[in-house]
Amino acid sequence: MPQPEHTPPPIPGADAAGATPGLDIAGFRAWLESAHPELAGGELEASVIVGGKSNLTYAVDGAAVPLIVRRPPLGHVLASAHDMRREHRVIAALAGSGIPVPVAIDLVDDTETAAVTGTPFFVMERAPGRTITRRAQNAEFTRAGIQAMSTALAGHLADLHAVDPAQVGLADFGRPDGYIDRQLKTWQRQLDASRSRETPTLDRLQQRLHDQVPASGPAAIVHGDYRLDNALVVGTGDAPRISAILDWEMATLGDPLVDLGILGLYWNVADLPGAGRIVPSAVDVDAGYPTFDALVEAYARRSGRSIPNLHWYRAFAAYKLAVILEGIHLRHSAGETVGAGFDRIGELVEPLATAGMEWV
Repeated sequence: MPQPEHTPPPIPGADAAGATPGLDIAGFRAWLESAHPELAGGELEASVIVGGKSNLTYAVDGAAVPLIVRRPPLGHVLASAHDMRREHRVIAALAGSGIPVPVAIDLVDDTETAAVTGTPFFVMERAPGRTITRRAQNAEFTRAGIQAMSTALAGHLADLHAVDPAQVGLADFGRPDGYIDRQLKTWQRQLDASRSRETPTLDRLQQRLHDQVPASGPAAIVHGDYRLDNALVVGTGDAPRISAILDWEMATLGDPLVDLGILGLYWNVADLPGAGRIVPSAVDVDAGYPTFDALVEAYARRSGRSIPNLHWYRAFAAYKLAVILEGIHLRHSAGETVGAGFDRIGELVEPLATAGMEWV
């Protein structure tokens, strides 16, 4: 859920009157004036933030504070993958926990009135900072700064996994028992609902993951999509700081090693054939980023945990991303995606499945 420091240009698809697909800005202004008059300001402007491949994220300017609106994607919405209520709840619960999250404002079910989005949506303050998604951005930092930013990313994840769910009102946020089995079944359903072509390697990976499910340790709050470009960074040089962790739509209670698997996948995603065109990454060991093994060591030091072999978790991460991209491929084929960069999404499914097979 990237959030830039400055308002991005409107996405392709806005009409001549400035309408933004998926968000009725006049309806949003009326809702804001009624529900949160303290935030109502002048004329509002909204634009889709480029980079999201899942839930749609809008930057809204003109209110008393810069805002973010989140809603499910247009068309082919798989509810469990795009749950606004879960995302809002976990962000609100973690306020004051020490985990950097945006300030949650409200959650609205607009499915019946269809005055704003026609879906559930939630609103939060726009946190300061920018996402680090391209290697060119590494020039903003020293090697020491990149190392500090990376270590902080691992540290925040360890801190998240140390939060007692009951202490922040999330005791019933998920069912930790059988979490991995349910995850596999959930993503298998997602794949079945997203099929538009044959995916034999992905199907083989799915079966192999089922055959080798590891025993889970103590449960924790799991982010579900933890990676560098789901964080906002402020500062440059030696002193970058992570101001907010974003994209909590997959959060639940479960095996925290799933988050490490996801982090590992994205940390090394540039190694996949063709990935750089589809899933850009700033991570570059030559620029000062630690290896993933070193990142795991930083997590282990912060958490005080001994980390087992992560091969299954890294394979599961590859499978999960492949299923997500297959769903996006289907939506793009049906003309239901917003913004540029979706036409080649489907090309990465096979390399991801192949990489996953190498891990298990």
